Amino acid sequence: MAGIKETPRQKMMGILYLVLLGIAATTVTDHVLDAFRNLTVSLETSTKNVQTTVNNSFASFEATNLKNDPVRAQPFHDRAKKVQSNISDLDKYITEIKNELIKEGGGTDDATGDVRARANIDISPRFMISEGKAKELKARITDTRNKIFANLQGDEKSGLKLALNTDDPPKRPGVQRTTWEDDNFGEGIPLTAAITALTKIQADLKNTESEVVKKILGDATHVNMVLDRFEAVAVAPSSYILVGQEYKANVFLTASSSTSNPEITVGGQKLNVVEGKGLYTTVASSEGEKTWSGVIKVKEESGNIKEYKLPDQTYTVARPSAVVSPDKMNVFYIGIPNPVSVSAPGFAKDKIHVGISGAEITGGNGSYMVTVRNSGKVTVTVTGQTEAGKTVTLGSSEFRTKRIPTPRVKFGGKSGGRMGTGGMKAQNRIFAILEDFEFDAKFEINHFSMYITKPRGEPQVFESNNNAFTPQMQSAMGSITSGSRVFFDNIFATGPDGMKRQLDPIAFMVE
Repeated sequence: MAGIKETPRQKMMGILYLVLLGIAATTVTDHVLDAFRNLTVSLETSTKNVQTTVNNSFASFEATNLKNDPVRAQPFHDRAKKVQSNISDLDKYITEIKNELIKEGGGTDDATGDVRARANIDISPRFMISEGKAKELKARITDTRNKIFANLQGDEKSGLKLALNTDDPPKRPGVQRTTWEDDNFGEGIPLTAAITALTKIQADLKNTESEVVKKILGDATHVNMVLDRFEAVAVAPSSYILVGQEYKANVFLTASSSTSNPEITVGGQKLNVVEGKGLYTTVASSEGEKTWSGVIKVKEESGNIKEYKLPDQTYTVARPSAVVSPDKMNVFYIGIPNPVSVSAPGFAKDKIHVGISGAEITGGNGSYMVTVRNSGKVTVTVTGQTEAGKTVTLGSSEFRTKRIPTPRVKFGGKSGGRMGTGGMKAQNRIFAILEDFEFDAKFEINHFSMYITKPRGEPQVFESNNNAFTPQMQSAMGSITSGSRVFFDNIFATGPDGMKRQLDPIAFMVE
């Protein structure tokens, strides 16, 4: 098959399609049908990868050539977009044909991922040959080829062969198909093979788009540009620095040539100029907003010197500082990880070091976890590494440490009051719940006593060493009646800090 330069993978898939087509002409087995489906999936994956390449070509061109020199680059961009539009129209048309064939074949089988009637050899010849869809498709492919060539200029057409080939196949012994249409969609072609053929055309179409777009946009890049416009520009990596740090800025002309080596002066000091760029440095010795400017002198072809004044540049110098902000509260709680974010203006997160006294801190890159063990206060200290490799203290903050709040006891979602007989009997344990607390802290109940007093009866007392009812408790609860009272006391629970706490009792009246 004639075509553009194909990758080994593309050549392999083309050969595999022809082999499978030959096998399908003699016998159609599930293995052959599966092979066609696998080839379709592989072609679809390859097409997506090529689409990514096309998108990247446009994105790169638009971010450089089109942005920097729109007048010259726009015609190239427009022609490439026309090619993309022509190919997109044909691709949509082929997708419509595939969808109609899938519909004719009963839709997609979820088990195989293939069309349900994939082995059917009547649908493709009827729909594509008898109803003329293949002939119409061939005409559309030819028309798209012509439109693509119409958008190419000069040497862009030289040596270019498109993968969109609709030539009739050479005669093969024992095979009666003599046209491109019959060879791909005619008598004896399983429905899944016809769909694979259409997918291969789409893959060839996308490869054509990739090659043509790269050729058009590449030609725009190769055209020599005449630099006739200059503008003085200063670019500083940062306009916010700390006392003791260096301030740096690149001062250069946005357009230059190999014969132009400008003279750049800032504050009466000549800068070292390399490839049209001068590096201005100064040490910040005091706080506040600083302003500087300069002059760029360029020697023109006439020998005259032309000056370009650099617009005023400003930057701010500040004292070292750091910001430490707890993510959830203004205190650290004992026994649980406390998330903390740390940042320092003028310093990248990977240049910041965080230490803590009286506790443990883990993490990095601005996000940390603090774990404290005792009540009181801890101090978080932040240091930063300058570009010169020096370590400076940026600040410190003091935080209180507190125990986790005591939870409330819940039974059936309530902390006391009235409850129906059915609701009481449906429960078999109590819970220690932290209400309105920002952290996910769990308390484990170690012990509780349950008192049941029935009308005109003596109190019954039971003990449990966890939060669940004992069998005796469950038996007693099963016999309660309206008017009974249930009381939970001597409740002890342990939280994440490892401390055992006695919780408030709760009481219920049974209705």
